[in-house]
Amino acid sequence: MVRVRQFLCFLMTEKVDAVVIGAGVVGLAVARALAIRGRDVLVLERNGAIGEETSSRNSEVIHAGIYYAPGSLKARLCRVGKDMLYAYARERGIAHRRCGKLIVAVHEEQTGKLDHILHCAEANQVDDLRLMSADECAAMEPEVRAAKGLFSPSTGIIDSHDLMTNLHGDLIRHGGVVALNTNVEAIELKNGCLAGRTGGAEGIVLKPEILVNAAGLWAQRLVHSLPLTPPPLRYAIGHYYALSGKAPFNHLVYPVPEDGGLGVHVTLDLGGQVKFGPDVRWIDRIDYRFDDSRRSDFIKAISAYYPDLDPARLQPAYTGIRPKLSGPGEPAVDFRIDGSESHGIPGLVNLFGIESPGLTAAFAIAEDVVSRLGL
Repeated sequence: MVRVRQFLCFLMTEKVDAVVIGAGVVGLAVARALAIRGRDVLVLERNGAIGEETSSRNSEVIHAGIYYAPGSLKARLCRVGKDMLYAYARERGIAHRRCGKLIVAVHEEQTGKLDHILHCAEANQVDDLRLMSADECAAMEPEVRAAKGLFSPSTGIIDSHDLMTNLHGDLIRHGGVVALNTNVEAIELKNGCLAGRTGGAEGIVLKPEILVNAAGLWAQRLVHSLPLTPPPLRYAIGHYYALSGKAPFNHLVYPVPEDGGLGVHVTLDLGGQVKFGPDVRWIDRIDYRFDDSRRSDFIKAISAYYPDLDPARLQPAYTGIRPKLSGPGEPAVDFRIDGSESHGIPGLVNLFGIESPGLTAAFAIAEDVVSRLGL
């Protein structure tokens, strides 16, 4: 901690080139992209390690780009980012597996939703999906109940921690630095120049040429002093349960989507452990405590497509919170990547509402950011 403070104090006497706030997967990908382009990059992270919040509290799924509105940032950046992520994982030997995903309509009346998803995917240039009959679903996943299915062969899973470690390593090799335990209280304009103010008794003001707000759950809070209006932020917590014992599935299994998310689905980790989740619960503050009071809701949701579930095998695992730009009952909202073209402040890019598929899209988001900065 002393070394971090000494480093920041040293920066006070020097020109600060580029600051990225947030050392999650997207912040690290952006910082890496800036450093590769020759910028001196400082990443400020409020926690004691990289990727401690949204980036490590998710399903670790590499998404294909199926669900998102055609023409949206989510659709485009997911599709492009998926290919970049797979290529990077292969190149670096990062643990991952292209295991495929089966989306199931449990009842006949849900099958129309699969047709809609297929048409949406095709509009997003995802052309490898295959409709599956009930018999074909049973042959692929014998434990799953389905009237019809849709199979995505390019969906996969990845070790997100290994990914972030590699991004961090790239950043260091290109001269970048991550300052941990460094909380940024606000982004400000001082005499027409950008500034980031850190908290604590030894508060420091940094004045970078480039400032990227990749603070995730905290991104909107940081811009309250700027002459701009951020989008409203909603917190959606999701709970994950682990299934003890042998895995009954070979692929990821998803129900048709629900309000606020993709439904309580089956995720496999790289060790073969099965997880179910996340659910969607709207909260008004960041609190990661696991609430087991709705276990019966989980059991009901899972049993709809996995009727032989033994509830005794379900064990609370972890929670994650998504920074959503739409609330309960509202239509899904796209990523917000706001550069100077939207707020008029040179050198500033704000990333708002970077939830799923942010992990998949991280490299593409980084390229989008540097493009908006004219690099």
